[in-house]
Amino acid sequence: MNPIQEYFYRIEEPERSTLLFLRKEILESDTEHITETLSFGLPFFKYKKKMLCYLYYSKKYKQHYISFYHGDRLDYPELLSEGRKKFKILLIDMNEDLPLEFILNLIKEVKQHIK
Repeated sequence: MNPIQEYFYRIEEPERSTLLFLRKEILESDTEHITETLSFGLPFFKYKKKMLCYLYYSKKYKQHYISFYHGDRLDYPELLSEGRKKFKILLIDMNEDLPLEFILNLIKEVKQHIK
């Protein structure tokens, strides 16, 4: 098992399945340009080898989240900056349907800011 797989398999169900599904959808949204790597012990997604987003867990909110690079350029009330300068996060409520279309649209928007 590679380190990225190990990251996900340390997460309990049903969160693991949700995050693995999200991972698959992100990677499949642009198979030519989006790749993943493990940085700082977290799964990072890169677009043309430049930072795009990553997944992590908020101890403050007790929820997993996806963090978007260039989040400072995204203006959506669902996104939290939490004092970050370049990133904004979207909390993932495991009791709700995953807002997949919204997440993929955010990724498309972030990609436009990556040079």
